[in-house]
Amino acid sequence: MMQTAAVLLSLAVLLGLLIQGRIRPALLFTGLAALYYVFGFLEFQSWVHNYVNPSLVILVLLLIISLAVEKTVFVKELSSSLIGKNYTFSLLKLGAFTSVFSAFLNNTAVVASLLGSIKQNRFHKPSKLLIPLSYSAIFGGTMTLIGTSTNLIVNGFAVEAGMEGFAIFDFFYVGALVTIAGLGTLLLASRLLPAYEVPSLRQSRYFMETKVAPGSKLIGKSISENGLRNLQELFLVELQRKDHLIAPVGPEEVVQEGDTLIFSGAVEHVELLKRFDGLHLSREKLQLGSNLVEAVVASGSTLVGEKVKNSGFRSKFDAAIVAMKRGSEDIKRIGETRLQAGDKLVLAVGSDFYGRDNIAKNFHILSNIDGEKHLTKRQSYFVLGGFLLAILAAATGAISFIKALLLLIAGLMVSKVLHITEIKRRFPYEIVLIVGSSLAIAKVMVSSGVAGELAAQINALFGANGVWGSFIGIFLITYLLTEVITNNAAAALSFPLAYAAATGLGVDPVPFVLAVAYGASASFLSPYGYQTNLMVSSVGQYRFTDFTRIGIPVSLAYMATVLISIPIFFPF
Repeated sequence: MMQTAAVLLSLAVLLGLLIQGRIRPALLFTGLAALYYVFGFLEFQSWVHNYVNPSLVILVLLLIISLAVEKTVFVKELSSSLIGKNYTFSLLKLGAFTSVFSAFLNNTAVVASLLGSIKQNRFHKPSKLLIPLSYSAIFGGTMTLIGTSTNLIVNGFAVEAGMEGFAIFDFFYVGALVTIAGLGTLLLASRLLPAYEVPSLRQSRYFMETKVAPGSKLIGKSISENGLRNLQELFLVELQRKDHLIAPVGPEEVVQEGDTLIFSGAVEHVELLKRFDGLHLSREKLQLGSNLVEAVVASGSTLVGEKVKNSGFRSKFDAAIVAMKRGSEDIKRIGETRLQAGDKLVLAVGSDFYGRDNIAKNFHILSNIDGEKHLTKRQSYFVLGGFLLAILAAATGAISFIKALLLLIAGLMVSKVLHITEIKRRFPYEIVLIVGSSLAIAKVMVSSGVAGELAAQINALFGANGVWGSFIGIFLITYLLTEVITNNAAAALSFPLAYAAATGLGVDPVPFVLAVAYGASASFLSPYGYQTNLMVSSVGQYRFTDFTRIGIPVSLAYMATVLISIPIFFPF
């Protein structure tokens, strides 16, 4: 009884901390699993075994292969033909293309590859296309076992629970119907999408924060004498001196050491500030130049909640923040601003930026990357051909999927398409920790009786309508969780309840498990629930309500399709 109460309390604390979002999910899940081990709720062997779960191994191998797939030329080349004069046809082509590719490839990489073409298209406002781009990636991910990490994680739970596990295309029937229903809803409800002007990097106006360094030749001279008011492309907005703000800045104002000067203008003109001796960008000594990169702060970034000036940004990333936007708002006092998930940054990057192993964990890179080169067409054919061959071999049972993926990775490394340093830099350590720890926590939920107790409550609450009621209840609980925490965390918390609920009712657990998989992928109401939503939210300068407005009809269509089709293809 004491163990049951302790596990319930710990899960409530875990859920609260996940919703709060201040501590990384990997630390929370791993910490709780370790706590269960320390208090004797979990055996050591049982704990560490979860980190080599076959589904988790497949997920890691797929993410490694995606490093090579991201560099192929096909997605970028094909994307240029997607957008035409007819909006409806363009939306349909974009949705179908994105969904198909996202069924097999990392959907973050697919969305990132298409962002440039959508922003630069001549026919339609990007904001009319970017939310559909993200939603289509979510739809497509539900069509195969490997389309999204959530499906693989749920499969891992299923195997650990003694189920047979899913084949690659077991998700296809329901996923295809979800994709058709979702794209159809987007077409019918497209008038709900906003039509914002989304300027390109070189058209956007930002605030740029600079600081007068010790020994600068600007010190002791007026603004006018220094020529700081004669910049046609940049405008001096204000001057900050310790705790004193000077705005507007008069021409006779004398510059002092440590002054912070804030300019407004297009970031392409940041180069003009190089002419002024001792004027450094945002408290950093990184040389100002044209090597600019657009990036979005990821939801799991260690920067979230940190003030820029206290974050050690330069030392962590070999980059300095030239400018910053939050939605459509230009951030003026960059150094004093606490970073949030979804903030769009323009970075001046150093030579070591592309070699850092923390870039992918903290940012979604949107454009202007020069460090990653595309593969040749021959190499691209080799990567995609090998990937399709591995999928085909596994689907036909000729070889296990893990062996097929390991052989492909070996081929990619021998052919020098992938490099060991690249794999080390982008290895998904956090996913391994989250999934492995989640599997351990699920075992404790079952062994302590917590899963059974909660499942009984779910069956009592929703079971008035029989098995259907409990099935719908599991889906709704997972759906609500994925809107407030990450999709993988929602799946981890919901699976033990789903399995216990099905067992308690004496029915096949497969429909309940699939309800968790599809419920955890249903993130349409918020820009923060899914990484592709966060990416397009920043680029499209969307408001939170833009997602809610179009997300409600899409969510309703998604729910109806899932709840009706799962029991048809997978009876109770």
